[in-house]
Amino acid sequence: MAATLKNHEIAELSVPGVKVEKLPARAPDGKVAAGLTNLWIWLDNPQQFNSYTTDMVKGVILAFRAASNARDVSSVVFTGAGDKAFCTGGNTKEYAEYYAGHPQEYRQYMRLFNDMVSAILACDKPVICRVNGMRIGGGQEIGMACDFTVAQDLARFGQAGPKHGSAPIGGATDFLPVMVGAERAMASCVLCEPFSAHEAYHMGILTDITPALRVDGKFIANPLVETSRVYDDYGRLVFGKPKTGDALKAGKALMASGKVDLSALDARVEELCAKILLTFPDCTTKTLEELRKPKLEAWNRNKEDSRAWLALNMMTEARAGFTAFNEGTKDDREVDFIALRQALARNESWVGPLHDAIQPKARKRA
Repeated sequence: MAATLKNHEIAELSVPGVKVEKLPARAPDGKVAAGLTNLWIWLDNPQQFNSYTTDMVKGVILAFRAASNARDVSSVVFTGAGDKAFCTGGNTKEYAEYYAGHPQEYRQYMRLFNDMVSAILACDKPVICRVNGMRIGGGQEIGMACDFTVAQDLARFGQAGPKHGSAPIGGATDFLPVMVGAERAMASCVLCEPFSAHEAYHMGILTDITPALRVDGKFIANPLVETSRVYDDYGRLVFGKPKTGDALKAGKALMASGKVDLSALDARVEELCAKILLTFPDCTTKTLEELRKPKLEAWNRNKEDSRAWLALNMMTEARAGFTAFNEGTKDDREVDFIALRQALARNESWVGPLHDAIQPKARKRA
């Protein structure tokens, strides 16, 4: 007689903003593998581009723990609701209205964030990041903690920290040098310029990309970026770079005439899950553990120092940056960087009017 199974969960999983579902695992021929599943974890906050709140972070931690413990789960798919964003990072409204100016509170929040990244890196099952849209900032960081990434080719990637009052030390400064090298990591983390799915694929941070735009019933590649050639006349990489001029206008018109369809993305994710199904589970877990070590070693070496710095930064640049992003308009969400640098060069103190003087609304009054 089979022994009664023990429950190894520490809490019941039910958190608003995080949806967890088990879908039948399928073999490569499409047949259902009876009794086996893939666990899908959805960031379900599409109105705010699936940015994670404090409660959502807790939900993700619990979901990955549940995935590790679930005896029937073969693979984990980590994704976001809708077709606009996988995740754009932490919820800036919550940051601006609660954490800004409160370093002790943010320090506690960052403990949870660190635990979320660690939960992904420690999952006993392979983790596939299904990128259904933008993967920016903290969303890029939790995405890079996953083992595989399959993206629809309209998605954009990148960091945002130094543009919005933070540093990308929630994983990007640890993972990117390992994945793409020091120079590309430097450009991504410091300049905060987003890049296309095609560029991300060429850089080596994606397992695969799939088309997502249907025009007249047929899938076409992202019309806003260059996909017909790899290098320009001078040997510089242009594959995946944004189009300009008339080519961009034509691309936008083509985009407007089409419809986003994520069925190819879902098919590729299912295909990857099916390939994983046909492996020894313990051998696969051990392989994951070994291949995660470069990311884990960097992450564990730095995460506590990063948590302390990010908390203290909530008194100065983070407070200013998150306030600007939250209260500014869609097209004006950054502080006046030049005015800030000029004020600091004059040795003006953050304790005083400096915060308000560099906000977008101050530019409108000037």
